[in-house]
Amino acid sequence: MAIKIGCFAVINPFETLDKQVDQIRDWGFKYADITDNSDGACLGSHFGFNSVASLDANAFDLKRLFESRGITITSVCAHATLLDASAPWRYGTSQIVKAIRLAASIGVEHVITTEGDAHTAFGENLSDAEGIFQIREKLYEPLRMARDYGIKILIEPHGKFTDSVQHMEKIIDACNSEALGINLDTGNLWLGGGDPIEMITKLGSRIEHVHWKDLPEELIAQRGKIYGCGMALIPLGDGVVGIEDIYKALMNIGFDGYTTLEIAGEEAVKKSFDYLNKLGSLHAAVI
Repeated sequence: MAIKIGCFAVINPFETLDKQVDQIRDWGFKYADITDNSDGACLGSHFGFNSVASLDANAFDLKRLFESRGITITSVCAHATLLDASAPWRYGTSQIVKAIRLAASIGVEHVITTEGDAHTAFGENLSDAEGIFQIREKLYEPLRMARDYGIKILIEPHGKFTDSVQHMEKIIDACNSEALGINLDTGNLWLGGGDPIEMITKLGSRIEHVHWKDLPEELIAQRGKIYGCGMALIPLGDGVVGIEDIYKALMNIGFDGYTTLEIAGEEAVKKSFDYLNKLGSLHAAVI
């Protein structure tokens, strides 16, 4: 039984996806995700200053890009804005559906999404019951498709509902789908006021992937007031999230899946890898 450690595939600003994967390979990792993406074409990707993957691309080109560097794709990120009203310019149900098709076509088991912060008065003013219903409605067709395609949608703590263990449990019950699981994001859950150990204890059977982040002491005052952060800036073990206890709790429930370091900076990434490795993780290469 072993946790497999991968790396977030957006690690250097203003670099294309192939360069991101080159760096991940050079650091010695064997696992990564398809991170930033959108449907259609992206000017920045074509002109060489971002790492956005197209959900409408030939998925096998993406697979070849990663495999040529010896990297296994462990998930396709499809982080949506599920609380705001649907609109063509909002990442939501349509993009999650495309992510499912992409993942299924190249043998990737997990598509990771979340509710995200609300950016409109509509989303901000939803009651608890309305918010859970809104998430359920946005995920209804993706979950049907995921079941048919043999994919799991993993919902990640990253918002006022998913950062609550109680609300996460209600979302899972409301969606009532075996195609729905959890991606445990250690930093996001803690920052939003949730307890990672409680989520592992109560919902551990649903956790199929982990994003690792530790956060500094100065964010304690903001806990429960802000939701989600894209990247941690400090190594695992240097913050207040309690990574060692989370790791042990995951081991106690028999977790042995893929995990991703969502950490910025080469030194912090390498220190985090070493930290998890000392706790007992196995991996496919040494940094």
